[in-house]
Amino acid sequence: MSNPQQLRYSKEHEWLSAAEDGVSTVGITEFAANALGDVVFAQLPAVGDDVTAGESCGELESTKSVSDLYSPVSGEVTEINQNVVDDPSLVNSAPFEGGWLFKVRVTGEQDELLTADEYAAFAAG
Repeated sequence: MSNPQQLRYSKEHEWLSAAEDGVSTVGITEFAANALGDVVFAQLPAVGDDVTAGESCGELESTKSVSDLYSPVSGEVTEINQNVVDDPSLVNSAPFEGGWLFKVRVTGEQDELLTADEYAAFAAG
């Protein structure tokens, strides 16, 4: 499992892209997608919703369980990935590409976001 070096990671297994014009993309990691199993439903925050770093903002349901989705940053949701709503399996097949979840205009970040190497060590336990 390889985690893209340009992303930052939360201990809740979400990834965050670098901001472009103040907007970052959020998804879950390959580690989280594998742990969940086959994702069958995605409840994402709505465009315009305010999300808070470290707090639940949606859910991912798999054939094994339902897991909360946490925002790695605070801000306003600017876009959701309708493709994931329509086909939740994208979270499993392409967690870092087509399986991204939402975009957020960042107003505040979690202090403890990890680099790819730090996240790999954390996920390995």
